[in-house]
Amino acid sequence: MSIMLNGIGVSRGIGIGNVYVLYREQPEVQEYLITEDDVESEVQRYIRAKLSALTELSAIKKRIDSDTPDEILAFIDTHLLMIDDPVLNTGVINHIKQLRNAEWALQIQCDRLISVFDNMQDEYLRTRQDDIYHVVRSIQLCLGDENPVHQLGDSLKGKIIVADDLTPADTLLMKHQKIAGFITEYGGPLSHTAILARSLGIPALVGVHKARQLINANETVIIDGKRGMLIISPDNKSLKHFKGLRRQEQKKKEDLKRLVNQPAITKDQHHITLHGNIDRHEDVRSLRKVEETGVGLYRTEMMFISAKTPPDEEQQYQEYRKIVKALKGNPLTIRTLDLGADKEMKDTQQHGPLAHNPAMGLRAIRRCLKHPELFLMQLRAILRASAFGPIRMMIPMLTNHSEIDQILVLIKQAKAELDLKKQAYDDNIPLGAMIEVPAAALAAETFAERLDFLSIGTNDLIQYTLALDRIDDEVSYLYDPLHPSVLRLIDMTLKAGRNAGIPVSMCGEMASDANYTRLLLGLGLRYFSVPATVLLEIKSIIIEANISKLEDETRQLLKLHHHADISLAVERINKNQHSAPLKLHA
Repeated sequence: MSIMLNGIGVSRGIGIGNVYVLYREQPEVQEYLITEDDVESEVQRYIRAKLSALTELSAIKKRIDSDTPDEILAFIDTHLLMIDDPVLNTGVINHIKQLRNAEWALQIQCDRLISVFDNMQDEYLRTRQDDIYHVVRSIQLCLGDENPVHQLGDSLKGKIIVADDLTPADTLLMKHQKIAGFITEYGGPLSHTAILARSLGIPALVGVHKARQLINANETVIIDGKRGMLIISPDNKSLKHFKGLRRQEQKKKEDLKRLVNQPAITKDQHHITLHGNIDRHEDVRSLRKVEETGVGLYRTEMMFISAKTPPDEEQQYQEYRKIVKALKGNPLTIRTLDLGADKEMKDTQQHGPLAHNPAMGLRAIRRCLKHPELFLMQLRAILRASAFGPIRMMIPMLTNHSEIDQILVLIKQAKAELDLKKQAYDDNIPLGAMIEVPAAALAAETFAERLDFLSIGTNDLIQYTLALDRIDDEVSYLYDPLHPSVLRLIDMTLKAGRNAGIPVSMCGEMASDANYTRLLLGLGLRYFSVPATVLLEIKSIIIEANISKLEDETRQLLKLHHHADISLAVERINKNQHSAPLKLHA
């Protein structure tokens, strides 16, 4: 009898195969007191275990395909760095000096680090606790066995892996062995394992509770990563249906490859700009594999969050210059620091009282204007890099004109400081703003008169408009990109840009969702900034779109008030323009 279960689909695709259930020995953490005479030997035992964990992970890295992109291997490097991290190791050694055995000391330090991540508001950063679990577990295993052997089998081709959780190293090894997909009992969509699955194109479900109890070894299962669905022991009809869907997906992927570097031109000859979102310079390589285009969003705060010490002006300048040169003449849009609340640098994480509502606190441009020395350092670095290629500067969380006034004064000061040192820069570097709070959308018309471009950040715009925390399970159901208020704010911003004759882009998740592409084109969006992984799919929809028809349908949609009616209208828009076969423009 077939059984259907739901999970969190973290990587789209259809996976069909027999189950390989991965059981891992969970290290038993014994707790006992040691004597003063035993402290040094216990410290050495911990250090040997840590080195064994490093050796094993390094050996795994060597087994991975040599042509694996650097940005993928970086996940392994992250775990290697974490195993050697002084915060982890110093804490463990200090606990050992309090006469606790190594296993117990490591667990105490692990729990302390996890509690810090648990209190973070940002879902991505909170999910980093998974990496701590993985790293600590590898050391705990080495404390019990100084020469552990990696437990993945060697004949996993075509299998669906079922496990409690997987490390990034597991995921890379399984890709090497050509698995059909994986299912885990724990994890979320922003874990490193989930991100890797998407990057590697492995169909995957996470959060399927008690999966190992419900699924037997060698049982046939179907994973639908897009719908978050799992079918155990499917009947012949289901197998036939999903094999057909898998063939369609594979054909679509092959078809999409034909669109690499093809112009994004609609059927009625509208040219649409498609740029990429990046977090670091290595991401440019992934982007250029699908499109020789520019970057519409570079999140500079990730450089600060991941660093042990804040990067100085020279380090920032070198990073920005590296990216702009890699883009070979295509524009780079740098978002200035979006630090604050949960997105914090290591040396300031405990600074100041805890905000009651950190998402609305001292963050982004507010933080930069309160600490102008930090902002000026970044401004000088951006300006210096602009001498090597086209750069645009984008301000996050702008809400009023007084902020623009202060920003312009600081940019003028940064230029004067560079002039004194006779350092080159683009004196006409474009300045834009992210529209991500309702106040900015309502003021978009006057903002557009003073700025060179606007960019709609839908993630925060939706959150602030609907007064909800989108990662709070209690209210996340209210998160709705199709809410009439959200659509009107987007429409208002796009009209403001048209009236002022400046470009308006969108860089939030809504721009990356193919379900909304036609709607956004109908609203007047002509500049999309999306992750490299979805760029070709968005392009395929654009080149089959007829904007004049979409504009008529969208005008009617904006008159609707109920979610169900708007959703049906979006479905009709997508259906009306979805039947044509994929074609290429000459």
